[in-house]
Amino acid sequence: MFASNVDRRLIDSQDGSSDAAENDGCVPIPNESLLDNPILNSLLTDHQNWALTHGTARRFVPDVGPLSGTPDQSIASYEALRVLAGDGGVLALFFRMPPAPPKDWQLVRGGLLSQMICTQPESEEPVSSVPIPALRRLTAADVPAMLALTELTEPGPFRTRTYELGNFYGVFESDRLLAMAGQRLSVPGFIEVSAVCTHPDARGRGYARALISRVMQDIRQQGRIPFLHVFADNHPAIRVYEGLGFTQRRTFHLAVLKNEA
Repeated sequence: MFASNVDRRLIDSQDGSSDAAENDGCVPIPNESLLDNPILNSLLTDHQNWALTHGTARRFVPDVGPLSGTPDQSIASYEALRVLAGDGGVLALFFRMPPAPPKDWQLVRGGLLSQMICTQPESEEPVSSVPIPALRRLTAADVPAMLALTELTEPGPFRTRTYELGNFYGVFESDRLLAMAGQRLSVPGFIEVSAVCTHPDARGRGYARALISRVMQDIRQQGRIPFLHVFADNHPAIRVYEGLGFTQRRTFHLAVLKNEA
């Protein structure tokens, strides 16, 4: 979605050669280094049309969410973020080092995130004996139900237009949305599985696994590799992801920051 020539330039600059990913006419190997700063690189490439920009900082438009990115934690980067946040605004970033905001920024929430990636073919994923529930693609009409579920379960930032970033699927009981998952960040070669959440009344039924598998299928059909982010201490979720073939790639420091200037 929204890919343009900036994708190729960014990959070339990080590879050092426009031919680095080519292999005798085969499909180019994705540039995994793009995942080292996934929010910024998403807003520089596949999701550039969703970006608000000031200096070297970028953020998603507010009705998609507060996810933002910078190349570093320099004073200049924080000042650029301040413009994008606005007075009293809140932004969320993934840093490689612990957050160190200057004066007039409040760290609202932190924590260690694990980035996981699934590079194994779908045919090699373990087969589950849990019956797969009926899933359906979520649309604009489902946004109120999606917002209610994410507010209850807190899987991460979710706003009125977040679902437009990629395909989202849900499991319903009558008219009640019990579980959902979809796509969020996207860089050349990779798409993030996100907003994985299940209503407390429906946990333990295998809904999350079925939904993640469906989202992964969509990602692979686009010729991309699935990745995701999860709190490093959320061991039950990590076990589910590992059962689907995900492995831990690296860690980030979450920084949810409020501009108090």
